[in-house]
Amino acid sequence: TTQRDQHLGPRAVRNISALGRRGHLKFGISPWGMCDIRDLGDVPLPEANNNEQCIERITEFYQGIASAGARPLSIGGDHSITGGILQGIAGPESKLTGGEKAVLVHFDAHTDAYHQLDHFLGAVKSAAHWASYLVRDGFVDATKSIQVGIRGNTRTLDWLNSSYELGYEIITKDQYDEYGVERCIEMITQRVGDAPIYITFDLDCLDVTVAPGVANLEPAIEGFKMPDVLQLLQGLRGKNIIGGDVVCLMPTVDSPNQITAHVANAIMFEMVCLIADKYGS
Repeated sequence: TTQRDQHLGPRAVRNISALGRRGHLKFGISPWGMCDIRDLGDVPLPEANNNEQCIERITEFYQGIASAGARPLSIGGDHSITGGILQGIAGPESKLTGGEKAVLVHFDAHTDAYHQLDHFLGAVKSAAHWASYLVRDGFVDATKSIQVGIRGNTRTLDWLNSSYELGYEIITKDQYDEYGVERCIEMITQRVGDAPIYITFDLDCLDVTVAPGVANLEPAIEGFKMPDVLQLLQGLRGKNIIGGDVVCLMPTVDSPNQITAHVANAIMFEMVCLIADKYGS
């Protein structure tokens, strides 16, 4: 529902994945021998230009994953996929959450809670709406969720109000710089508690020098560097992670050495290790 070619993200990450890490030095684990980890392929989306139909197909696909008790980690694709995924794995029918709502740890430059807009380019369950309708429809508990790294070239001065109305807590990038990583980790972990957590990571929260190949860039306003997000993710160690995603990779505008795909792969590896460390054997 935003810029073209984000659908090529999974292919790009698979292409460079052989160069990714196999062991996590800080956790002291190698997740591949601790869990049954499978690539389930791409979600079939034959009506690729029909956003609402695509979201429902994503939901159906992930309902099967959740019913098997697996914890899905996904690569997008634009941020609208998160809505379809959480409709499939959270809420009253969910085996993964025990019928509870999920809570979000949401890394992004934008809130994606723009319910004041009737649609975005004709799409209702769009990349600009998922953080709103998942709360409205009972899949996400915003009062225990947190949005991290929000920044940008704001179009209105009330740009955060829609998230606050829903109950989200927000740590803007400016606040992160003021508070420091340890205080922000404490804020995040206190917020989510022992609830079932879904991590969604929009690559545009990173500085453009770190991740140039993403949709919806926010240039001239510094984003996260990799040490920032790695420490924040590792701060979730021991928590009940039910799944996660990395979104908004645009391989067609990435650097020649595919640095953004490598970055996406590294972030997914952290999520794999968070799950393996707690639930692996």
